[in-house]
Amino acid sequence: MDDQELGFKAGDVIEVVDATNKEWWWGRIMDSEGWFPASFVRLRVNQDEPIEEYLAHLEETHAGEEDQEQMRTNVINEIMSTERDYIKHLKDICEGYIKQCRKRTDMFTEEQLRTIFGNIEEIYRFQRKFLKGLEKKFNKEQPHLSEIGCCFLDHQTDFQIYSEYCNNHPNACVQLSKLMKVNKYVFFFEACRLLQKMIDISLDGFLLTPVQKICKYPLQLAELLKYTNPQHRDYKDVEAALNAMKNVARLINERKRRLENIDKIAQWQSSIEDWEGEDVLSRSSDLIFSGELTKLSQPQAKSQQRMFFLFDHQMVYCKKDLLRRDMLYYKGRMDMDHMEVIDVEDGKEKDFNISVKNALKLRSLAGDEVHLLCAKKPEQKQRWLRAFADERRQVQHDRETGFSLTEVQKKQAMLNACKSHPAGKPKAVTRPYYDFLLRQKHPSLPTALPQQQVFMLAEPKRKTSTFWHNIGRLTPFKK
Repeated sequence: MDDQELGFKAGDVIEVVDATNKEWWWGRIMDSEGWFPASFVRLRVNQDEPIEEYLAHLEETHAGEEDQEQMRTNVINEIMSTERDYIKHLKDICEGYIKQCRKRTDMFTEEQLRTIFGNIEEIYRFQRKFLKGLEKKFNKEQPHLSEIGCCFLDHQTDFQIYSEYCNNHPNACVQLSKLMKVNKYVFFFEACRLLQKMIDISLDGFLLTPVQKICKYPLQLAELLKYTNPQHRDYKDVEAALNAMKNVARLINERKRRLENIDKIAQWQSSIEDWEGEDVLSRSSDLIFSGELTKLSQPQAKSQQRMFFLFDHQMVYCKKDLLRRDMLYYKGRMDMDHMEVIDVEDGKEKDFNISVKNALKLRSLAGDEVHLLCAKKPEQKQRWLRAFADERRQVQHDRETGFSLTEVQKKQAMLNACKSHPAGKPKAVTRPYYDFLLRQKHPSLPTALPQQQVFMLAEPKRKTSTFWHNIGRLTPFKK
């Protein structure tokens, strides 16, 4: 018997898979599949369904499969076509603009070019390599059989270079808009476009393409998965590739959010009185959580009310001004990379020999530093415990993804903060600082309340004192 023939005996029930050929059908018995002669069997389907209707149903199913194959072919062809167009686009930018700009050292500094074009040359090199991988997996004769999912999986970490480009893009637009106010730059960029025979789009339009491209990959893969049969050899890889590219998009968005936050962190630091030591941004880039706790530290074990600000890698604590409660004084910081967090049960605490409630303990790994922190309510304590766990997870995630701030980004943020707090003016904590804290979604602030009411919770209104009014009435001195 031929290897593709299905062996069966009288009484066997064969599941018909393909009945398009009138003489030979493809069927399945248990785990065995193969061809068998249609004339050797009697069709047993739903007894109420005539055989003609069943055969018509099989033909419709076959037609549906052909439609799905055609749709998959269309999606594959679109992916390949747009990828080739994108490579040409990147080549035009690198050779048509950047190459010409570098020749004009009288017009552009290397720093300006880096700001305008970001790491687009690095993206160009990567995309050429990525396209080669796609071409190898592309089936020209039968595109629907192409297995391209693995290409995205193999390069999922490489796509993270788009994060730098997307984060820099707003700076590129600002720099470019300044140059385009000068006629000689307008004429120069137009000459570059014409020499490279590029379509009639301005340079800022060309520079937007990589941002759009990285957002389009998940959409293309979702469409490809939609028209990929679960039995297709590429199905699992396409499914995994879609999740991978969604994660890349999430990572890029998260990094963008982090970079937008560093200006707020720098502004917050500049509002703190008596700041000591290195800047927060030298090690941190995100405020995880903040709130008020009672602090006891050895050896004095003196109770102190402090405002704590938990960043990645460190926690800063400050003292509120007695009269101006919106003013904070720097009192110290803790290195979270060398601290362990201990949940303390209510009752007698052995290290401090006192009774505590809603407490947790921070102890240095070397054992030479111990801090006892007490919250007012049990739910506040639990929120802090979650925040400390979140901080460790974020540090680990940043280490795995290679996220870090550049020295230029840190310096620029601190420079911007200094401009917003000129020397000689009081450093009261400003409204942007409250906006920044409120966006951290503290559980103590009901999220259902309107924003105006939330601000009222953050900054409680006090009754106007009549003291100065009465003094004014009593004083004998008049202008």
